Parts: sequence; C-alpha cells; structure tokens
Amino acid sequence: MRIAVFGANGPSGRLLTGQALAAGHQVVAITRQPNSFPLHHERLDVVRADVLDPKAVDAAVAETDAVLSTLGVPAGKELITTYSRGVANIVAAMKRHRVLRVAVVSSSAVDPHPYSEGGFLFNRVVLPYVTRVLGKTMYDDMRRMEAIVRASDLDWTILRPSALYHLPSATHYTVVEGHADGRFTARVDLAASMLALLDDDRYVRTTLGVITTVDNPTLLRWIRSEALARS
Repeated sequence: MRIAVFGANGPSGRLLTGQALAAGHQVVAITRQPNSFPLHHERLDVVRADVLDPKAVDAAVAETDAVLSTLGVPAGKELITTYSRGVANIVAAMKRHRVLRVAVVSSSAVDPHPYSEGGFLFNRVVLPYVTRVLGKTMYDDMRRMEAIVRASDLDWTILRPSALYHLPSATHYTVVEGHADGRFTARVDLAASMLALLDDDRYVRTTLGVITTVDNPTLLRWIRSEALARS
C-alpha cells in the first residue's frame, strides 16, 4: 500500500513512517522541511509541501491508497487554524483523486472527561487549565477538523490519544470507541494504532480513544519530559 503521511517530520509522524516502512508499505512523507527528515529508504518518498497549500497537498495525495495525518502545532493563545484548513485541503485532494481511507490524530482533550485514576490535581487543576486555557485555541481547531472529517464521504477514523510521551517500543495498547479512561498515550502506540487501521474495517467512520496502560509516567515526570521540553 502507498501511504501519504502528513505531519511526517513530527515525533509521531516519524514513528509512523518508520513502522509503515517496516511493515512493507510505500510511504510518501510530507513535510515543510524535507532536508531535516531523518529516515531514508528505497520505499520512501520525502515530499516538500505545506498542508495549507492546496496544490501541494493535491500533488502529494495523488497516486496514494490511504492518508494518515499526524499534524501537530504548538499550543498557544493565538488563533490556530492549521488542523482545520490542512484537513480541508487533504479531504478535497482525496476526493479529487478518489482516495477513500483516511485517519487523523486529534486529542482526548477535545472532549475532556475526568479520569478514574487521575486524582484531584490532574482532574480539577491540570485538565481544566490545559483544555480551557493553555490549549483552548488548539482544541477548538481540532474540533473544527473533526467536523470536516465527519462531514466527508470518506472512510475516516479519528484517533484521540491522551497526553503523549516516549516509549522505545509498542505495547499492548488499548483502543476503544469514544472516550478512553487513561491519561497517557505513548507515541509509538499511537503510530501502531494508526497503521493497524489500514487492515481493519471495524473502525471506519468511528472516533477512537487510544491509550497506553503500561509504563506510564508520573504526572511530574510527564511535565518535566514533555510539557516543559516543548515550552
């Protein structure tokens, strides 16, 4: 299968690209900075394109069999439109080229719930601050992105991971329809769950929660290794 990966140069996108190549797929890795892309393979095409450029997106989607989007932008108080505008371009290109299968990464924070093991600090302080203040404009745009995907006639799946972190290899991650009761998702598990969708029709036109249930970091360790590292 020939797969287009948008957001390929991000942490999750690189993992997804590597896993797809290891599984024998051909991959079109779409990035604005192809010179910094670290992977090289005979079945890999690294394409320079901005997801906000409709013509570039159209060219990248042509002659592919499926599209996987791990688009990501930093949270901030300024207006964010990358997710919705980018996915609108992707959907339009897929329709023109008759590519049906698409999976996009969103976030569990677009529909926040208290977590059974979250505790007072996480559920009452961290989660509201992240969803309503720190990441409000980002999650608002993710909701717009989800609406565009759902309104399409494509074979779509929306994945909502929880707080992302690093693990060296995939685990027996959990995928559920709707909300997943877990605070963390390893990027390697997110990538694996996306790739698995290409061989599984059960989750077409479904929103999935994906979580990692082993080797989770503590909240303090996650803040130090992930949240502060991005600031």
